[in-house]
Amino acid sequence: MSITAKELAKLLNLSEAAISMALNNKPGVSTKTRKRVTEAAKQHGYDFTRLNEDNTALPSTNGTIYFIIYRKHGAVVSDTPFFSQLSEGIDCGCKRAKYYLNVYYLYEGDDIESHLTQILNQGCKGIVLLGTEMKEEDFRPFSKLTLPLILLDNYFETITKDCVLINNVQGSYQAANYLISKCKSQPGYLHSSYLINNFRERADGFYKAVRANGMSTSKSIVHLLSPSVEGAYADMLALLNQGEEIAGCYFADNDLIAAGAIKAFRERGYKIPGDLSVIGFDNMPVCTYIEPSLTSINVPKQYMGEMAVQRLVSIMGSKEFTPVKIEILTNLVKRKSV
Repeated sequence: MSITAKELAKLLNLSEAAISMALNNKPGVSTKTRKRVTEAAKQHGYDFTRLNEDNTALPSTNGTIYFIIYRKHGAVVSDTPFFSQLSEGIDCGCKRAKYYLNVYYLYEGDDIESHLTQILNQGCKGIVLLGTEMKEEDFRPFSKLTLPLILLDNYFETITKDCVLINNVQGSYQAANYLISKCKSQPGYLHSSYLINNFRERADGFYKAVRANGMSTSKSIVHLLSPSVEGAYADMLALLNQGEEIAGCYFADNDLIAAGAIKAFRERGYKIPGDLSVIGFDNMPVCTYIEPSLTSINVPKQYMGEMAVQRLVSIMGSKEFTPVKIEILTNLVKRKSV
C-alpha cells in the first residue's frame, strides 16, 4: 500500500506544506529537505501520479524573479510552515504576474557580491530578499543594487529599499494586553535567546502594553529560550529545575517557543491555563497540535509573500517610485491556553 503525503509528513517530522513543496518541486524548502522527502517517497511507494503535471511547468514569459533566502545562523529561518506559507505566497504572486520564480539560498560567510553578479548575469528582473535573520551590515551588499528589490520580513532605518514586514509591535501589544485583561496579573515574557529585529519589535510592543496598563516593565519575569520547540523545552526545563521564579501568564516571541515551554511546564506539574497562561506569535499549525491548543497572534503569511511580489512587480514597471515600508497587520486567535 502506497504512503500518503500526510503519512510522509508524520514519518519525516515535517509539515504537510513542506512535503507538498518538496514533492511538487516548489520553493520554500532546502535542497537537502527536498532530496530527503523525494527519497523517502520513493522508498515507501508514494504514488507520484497524484501530483499535478502542471506543477513543474514554467510560468510564461515576463522573465525571472529571484527569491533569495538569507540564512545567518538558521535558528529562525528553517523548514517551518511559516516560511513554507510565505514561499507559497511568493510563488502565487509570481504566477499571477507571469514571472518565473527562482529560489536562491545565501549563507553568512558566502561571497555575496560574487553571487549577486552571477544572479544578474542570469537575467534576473527583480529580487525578493528574505531578511529575517539579517543585521544591517549583512544587507550592505544588496544596498548597492540598482535592480528592483523588496526586503521581506525585516527593516532597517538607514536603507532606502522597499520593505514588507509584520507589524510586530501591534501584534505583541495585542497579545500582552489580552493576557493582562484575562489574567489580571503582570505578564511574563518568553523571549528568544537569538535576537532578530522581529523579536526586538515584539519586545517593544509587549513592554508598551505593560506600561499602558500601569505596570512597571522591570517587574515582568523574562526567560531567554531558544526559538525552537526542542530548544525552548530544554531551556525552560533547566530554568524550572533551578527554581526560577514563574509568572502567572506569558507572551512568547513565537509559537515554537510557547509550545516548548508549555511542554516543560506541564512536565513539572503546572496546569495550563489553570496555573498559568501562554500566548504565542505566528499562528502556526503547532498551535492546534499541542494540548491545550495555543492562543496566538496570526500573521497572514501567504498574503505577505503575495504583497512582496505585487510591490516588486509595480516598481519593476515604474521609471520613478518612492520606496515604501508595508507593514502587515496581525490579529489575535483565541484558543485554550489562556
